[in-house]
Amino acid sequence: MGNSLKAILAFVPSNKCQKYLLEDLEEMPVDKMVDLSGRQMRRLPVHICSFRELVKLYLSDNNLNHLPPELEQLQNLQILALDFNNFKALPLVVCTLKQLCILYLGNNKLCSLPLELRLLQNLKTLWIESNCLQYLPEVVCELSLLKTLHAGSNALRSLPPQLQCLQELRTIWLSGNLLSEFPPVLLDMPFLEVIDVDRNSIRFFPSLAHLPGLKLVIYDHNPCRNAPKVAKGVRRVGRWSEETPEPRKRSGAVIEITLDEKPLLPPAAKTEPE
Repeated sequence: MGNSLKAILAFVPSNKCQKYLLEDLEEMPVDKMVDLSGRQMRRLPVHICSFRELVKLYLSDNNLNHLPPELEQLQNLQILALDFNNFKALPLVVCTLKQLCILYLGNNKLCSLPLELRLLQNLKTLWIESNCLQYLPEVVCELSLLKTLHAGSNALRSLPPQLQCLQELRTIWLSGNLLSEFPPVLLDMPFLEVIDVDRNSIRFFPSLAHLPGLKLVIYDHNPCRNAPKVAKGVRRVGRWSEETPEPRKRSGAVIEITLDEKPLLPPAAKTEPE
């Protein structure tokens, strides 16, 4: 009954209803964090925007599809979680929060990202998994400090060559897309440490042995004919990963060799800025 009541009150703009949704949150918490996840909210209570020293704002798992312009007042915000909502477009007010380090946009209905995203030059982690992206927006390639990119479970068929400009990028998660070939741009990114192309449609893997920073490559669940060659000490997760790059053959039949352990997935817990 409580959740149903909150869902109804989310439509009501009165101060009493807003106070109920905030559960008497009248002053900014000492830890400078507000977590309003899972409240069935359809709009953000504007009162939150008065907490100008706020550092972390979690709005995950609601019914939001827009944000108030007053959000621009939160110029100290470093973490903003908007995942599991109903955003079809990223509200431009988010792009005014120039201290953001981590932005969660996963599990929405985004088909693109605005050019204004380039203003977030402090962004280090971007989650855009489980959206409706058919291409990786080139504006992502302008986030010069980006270290981690989660772009799995979209409809990506390729990556833009500009991605190699992200020289701080260390991990890229591309599981569950529509890649039919290993993205060539990743071959020109020697600083990458983790590459995840699990659950795509890649039939052949080029050698990755020349990537000195690589520590882990996940390529399982692809219709591949070979395993990617990697340098000594690099962990592979996929078919023939503990074998030579080519599968063993016996009497013309290919013997598939799989690992018992499951592929390493992106961490579910929300991380803190480094």
